[in-house]
Amino acid sequence: MSALPAVADVRKELTVRGVILGVLLTLVFTAANVFFGLKAGLTFATSIPAAVISMAILRAMRGSTIQENNVVQTIASAAGTLSSIIFVLPGMIMIGWWTGFPFWISFAVCALGGILGVMYSIPLRRALVTNSDLPYPEGIACAEVLKVGSSEHEAGGSVEEGKAGLLAVLWGSVTSAVFAVVVATQVFASDVISYFRVGDKGSVSGFDFNLSFALFAIGHLVGLSVGIAMLVGALIGWGWGVPFYSPFEHVAGGVAELAQATWSHKVRYVGAGAIGVSAIWTLAKLVKPVISGLTSAIAASRVRKAGKADTLPRTEQDIPIGIVGLITLVCFVPIAWLLGYFANTSGLGDHLAVLAVGGVTYVVLMGFFVSTVCGYMAGLIGSSNSPLSGVGILVVIGAALLLVAGVKPYVPAEAGKALVAFALFTTSVIFTVAAIANNNLQDLKTGQLVDATPWRQQVALVIGVVAGAAVIPPVLDLLNKAYGFAGVPGAGPAALPAPQAGLISALAQGVITNNIDWGLILTGVGIGVAVIVVDAILARTTKMRIPALAVGLGIYLPTASTLMIVVGSVVGWFFDRRADRSPKPEATRQLGVLLASGLIVGESIIGVVIAAVVAFSGKGAPLALVPASFANTAEILGGLAFATMVVVLYRWIARLARANA
Repeated sequence: MSALPAVADVRKELTVRGVILGVLLTLVFTAANVFFGLKAGLTFATSIPAAVISMAILRAMRGSTIQENNVVQTIASAAGTLSSIIFVLPGMIMIGWWTGFPFWISFAVCALGGILGVMYSIPLRRALVTNSDLPYPEGIACAEVLKVGSSEHEAGGSVEEGKAGLLAVLWGSVTSAVFAVVVATQVFASDVISYFRVGDKGSVSGFDFNLSFALFAIGHLVGLSVGIAMLVGALIGWGWGVPFYSPFEHVAGGVAELAQATWSHKVRYVGAGAIGVSAIWTLAKLVKPVISGLTSAIAASRVRKAGKADTLPRTEQDIPIGIVGLITLVCFVPIAWLLGYFANTSGLGDHLAVLAVGGVTYVVLMGFFVSTVCGYMAGLIGSSNSPLSGVGILVVIGAALLLVAGVKPYVPAEAGKALVAFALFTTSVIFTVAAIANNNLQDLKTGQLVDATPWRQQVALVIGVVAGAAVIPPVLDLLNKAYGFAGVPGAGPAALPAPQAGLISALAQGVITNNIDWGLILTGVGIGVAVIVVDAILARTTKMRIPALAVGLGIYLPTASTLMIVVGSVVGWFFDRRADRSPKPEATRQLGVLLASGLIVGESIIGVVIAAVVAFSGKGAPLALVPASFANTAEILGGLAFATMVVVLYRWIARLARANA
């Protein structure tokens, strides 16, 4: 394809101020997603809150356009999606290979994989976006928000609705941030916890309600089905798993120590098996629609291309395919160097050529495969619902099996950990490709609906990737120093669970070193299969679903991460039912989504700030204002304050919606 033709239809789109604003939002949303993904095992879509904030700021400036706002949300969205690397990279800490996150290595993994994800998805745009009838739920929703708030679409109360949306994000952020600060002072408790004995055979169990507005908001966003499924998982884990396995766990300490040790050493692996089979099942269900959808869409694209003119309209201009190919090839060189450097520094230097060449080949082939699959999945069921963990499982198992077949027989036994680390490192690059491809086509669908120029939006995606790659390593390092990760020796009670990273690293170790209790994994697989069967029956008989992947997460995650999500999903369901009876149901539900997004952002950003204070002060609770004896009172105060603030916020957002009806 030749250089892009000059066109008369030129609009303000990829501007300096838009890029700066997008990068600033990237800093906020990426840090928030990293923190919360590690804490809850879930990330949140940043497109809509970024679009609302962008519209509010750019509206105060002259000459802003809907396309300029779209570029801002595109940058923030790409960077927020890149934070999904937390599902793999912390595994390097968990297996004891890294003690921190080296900036340039981590940055290179994120940036190179992310740019490859952008490049791989460009040739798919016409097939999967322009000439496809895929629903793209998040892309269409974001486009509607942009249209409502754009000065080009001001009609009726759209301006007021835009202001209401900004207020929802703002006050949600302020509320959750203030509550988190008070919790840090220990005037309010962070959790309501109870551990207890079950029966007379030494069994124990317990629960931990984390008073977290961000977890509550995640529940609102994921919906009732996912919330109930996580509750089912928590009941399996703590109602059956911990009581069943705890008599066989020999731990010096009280009931709480025994319950936590049983969950960590036994139940987590049951949950890992359930997550694994559920994620692979979800991917398997999508194989047929992926193949048929791609085949028909590409065939339709060829028919249209046969009679096209030399000059493309502005809304069909991608980055020229020659430049795409050049950038792709250029990315492979530093990736090969990274893999070779990692092999050389990990004691595998004698096999450097095999590991570097084989690793790059695996990245090239598997990267394009996962880009295609994830792009289609995002269009079919949305980026947030796309089973990225299933992609990570398949990729790491494939990498580990190749290492077992091609390298392990020729290295000493003590090199097993190095092979595990290399498998995780290679998986990190491919996972970044998958995560970005999972998001890009969603953003390009938004761009199509608001008449954006594809090549400008693709440049914005690359900018977002680079900005996010610069933010992620220091935030990861900070959180590792302040809290640590569950399962790592020396990690305290506040350690971040990082469930997907724990699962993927455990699978890599299991395949390469065979040091995992496969009986527990197989028990989880059996539970996952049973839930899949029940979900299939429900799909045929009722509207209620129990997603097996969410059940697996409910088993795998501590109750501190799951129970408040359940509460949020129930409250969000009640709010949406009331919204259905309001004059503007869709706008009211959207305000609820924006409030939830604000709750996540506020607490997450304050969580990063407090982590910095903890890391630099060297104290576990540097902001504490009350003695430990105040704990019982703090639980009562915290619980009452949390419940009161939830009621006040939801009543306020309902009134705000009625005022703009």
